[in-house]
Amino acid sequence: TILMLISLITIGCARRQEPQKKPQLPKIPESISNGEGVEPTLRVYEVQTGKIKDMKLEDYVMGVVAGEMENNWPVEALAAQAIVARTYVMAFISEKGGSKYGDADISTDFEEAQAWNPDNINENIKKAVEMTRGEVAVYKGEFVNAWFHSHSGGMTATAKEGLNYKEKEPPYIQVVKSPDANAGPEEKRTWSASFSKEKVATILRNKMGQDPGTIDSVSIVERGPSGRAVTLKIGDATVNAADFRVQLGSMEMRSTLLTSFKVEGDRIVMAGKGFGHGVGMSQWGAHVMAKQGKSPEEIVKYNFKDVDIVRLWK
Repeated sequence: TILMLISLITIGCARRQEPQKKPQLPKIPESISNGEGVEPTLRVYEVQTGKIKDMKLEDYVMGVVAGEMENNWPVEALAAQAIVARTYVMAFISEKGGSKYGDADISTDFEEAQAWNPDNINENIKKAVEMTRGEVAVYKGEFVNAWFHSHSGGMTATAKEGLNYKEKEPPYIQVVKSPDANAGPEEKRTWSASFSKEKVATILRNKMGQDPGTIDSVSIVERGPSGRAVTLKIGDATVNAADFRVQLGSMEMRSTLLTSFKVEGDRIVMAGKGFGHGVGMSQWGAHVMAKQGKSPEEIVKYNFKDVDIVRLWK
């Protein structure tokens, strides 16, 4: 039995020492590549100046992190945002080939890509970008769709729910309980808004091709796995909630995680939790996890299922 025990321990040790299968590395898009293992160079269209500038990818990422998060946040949260921002650029160029602005690879137009504010770069942001230098999130050797949002209201969303994503739900996107439920200022956690029936009817007719008739009632027809509204009935119109939010104004209708939706007099009144589409990484969730001592890689892997974080250049 002692011999058996020794052999079992030996087998156990051997198993533990088996080298882990190295994750497959995605290819750096040719248009920005300076060779394998070397930091790429981007041609960035600056909306602010109307000029295309050559920029090292990490310098561009610093501007994005400074535009997307407060520069005094915990460095691990900023670093998680850097991984996501870097992945976003690589996926954007791999899929689209480049920006809609001339022959630029990407732009500082947040409607096309990501927010960008180089004036907010400080030592904290430089450190966050440097500590994750070259790191991207991949699933089976492909860059992931690195979605992120401000506050999930305690639960992240599927891509179909939060974005009305038309393609097959990516396997790495999942509903996870986010630690942000009680984090951040009150206006990030909960919100309420009120719109005139007239404004809503005009948007439904002109932007969504539906005539609501007289809006006497509104209701949530269907909710998704995270509890977000997926389908709304407004008078005679039936619309996708995520699309409706975009048309109505995503700064006013801050999420589709609705806690209330009703008609009051000549207004449509709603309230909800969180801020943003809810897909992928919650920035306030990252803030909480960073304070709990989680690494940038752990934060990203919590929000994106079964992804590998790989380093493409040093």
